[in-house]
Amino acid sequence: MFVDRERELEFLERKWNEPGAQLIILYGRRRVGKTALIKRFLEGKPGVYHLATADSMAENIRDLGRALARFTGRDYFTDIREFTRLLLNFGREVGRKRVALVIDEFQYLTMLESGVLSKMQKAWDEGLKDTGIFVILCGSSVGMMERILEYKSPLYGRRTGQWKVSPFDIRAAARMLPGKDFEDLVKTYLVFGGVPFYLEFVGTKTTEEAIRELVLRKGEILYEEPEFLLREEFREPRTYKLVLKGLALGYETLGELSGYTGLERSHLSRYLDILQRLDIVGYELPYGRRKRGRYFIRDNFFAFWFRYVYPNLSDLELGHVEEVWERIERDINAYYGMMFERLVREMLSLRIIDFGQRSVHRWWHKGEEIDAIAELDGGLLFVEVKWKKLSGKEARRILEGLRRKADRFDGEKRFLLVARKIEDKTDGMLDLEDLRTLVEGDGISPAPR
Repeated sequence: MFVDRERELEFLERKWNEPGAQLIILYGRRRVGKTALIKRFLEGKPGVYHLATADSMAENIRDLGRALARFTGRDYFTDIREFTRLLLNFGREVGRKRVALVIDEFQYLTMLESGVLSKMQKAWDEGLKDTGIFVILCGSSVGMMERILEYKSPLYGRRTGQWKVSPFDIRAAARMLPGKDFEDLVKTYLVFGGVPFYLEFVGTKTTEEAIRELVLRKGEILYEEPEFLLREEFREPRTYKLVLKGLALGYETLGELSGYTGLERSHLSRYLDILQRLDIVGYELPYGRRKRGRYFIRDNFFAFWFRYVYPNLSDLELGHVEEVWERIERDINAYYGMMFERLVREMLSLRIIDFGQRSVHRWWHKGEEIDAIAELDGGLLFVEVKWKKLSGKEARRILEGLRRKADRFDGEKRFLLVARKIEDKTDGMLDLEDLRTLVEGDGISPAPR
């Protein structure tokens, strides 16, 4: 099923309709749906699609040459053994016609031959830029593809556009899993995030069934997924796994992580910066402060896997799935609670829950926390989030506690409670029933109190 990606398709169509040659860099982590996006974009358009492999540069050139020969009807492409010449000849055949050339998993070519970017630059400067060609270089190694965008890259100044493809948000996840019970959809999103490949495998399974069948069983598709992704990005993933394990255990500050990992702060900062660039790790500051921030695992599936799978790999390797699941089951509501808070902040940031807020933050100080503070015109919205079923009396008591915590802040204040289920809701309260209408696009945010 192809859902969402309206903004990405609009960007590509806009660049397609612009005059002159185009060199687009499209990248994002594995499984996020880049190839499906490209194939949808190419529908009805003339062009060549080549999936690069890690076999050898010579094999890639032969495969690309055969594809170009089929497209142009010119058999001489199969005899060309040099990358630059292959591209220049294709440019001459294309002329001013708008024709796409997509090289998917482009990072493999950069790994096989260090000078491939310089060859791409030469082909662009000596001919392609004066044609109607529409080149897309697509890659799954985020770090490697971002280096193509850097100032020192041979292609710097040649590219005409770039787009980082991100996972789905909760709205697109709901469109991909239509008919799924909304509470279970939320649980699925809290565990698997918005990666289309994962959601496709979850399908009609409940979240708990998907965890046991797809994640905890050795040999299944998601059993070693984070390790596989880390090996793709890093030659030595061991230290990155140690850092992620520390974050999953609750070591959130630079000092705490340094103590847990044994890494010097300067070295640890470098690892964290790289993980942030890959959108695996995030960093947040408390509202109103410029220091004393906390790191966290941003990617939902990485957060789940390093909390529950990585520490239990020894048992899972022996096939003790049910024993491990029993341990997870005792704790998983705490995980849902933590991730539900993040989801609500995400929905506020994306204005799925919309009060006209300009920015959204967490806040903490000396043992007190507020799950979200949103800046409104003329005031602040304070938000408490609970993964619980609450009576009306319990909900009102929680809002009173939130008001007390907000006393230290000046200005106009509004308050919102978001919970799993609330009986006798009043203004300033939302539960999953309300969130469903907002996610499905047929509701408006009730006014905060």
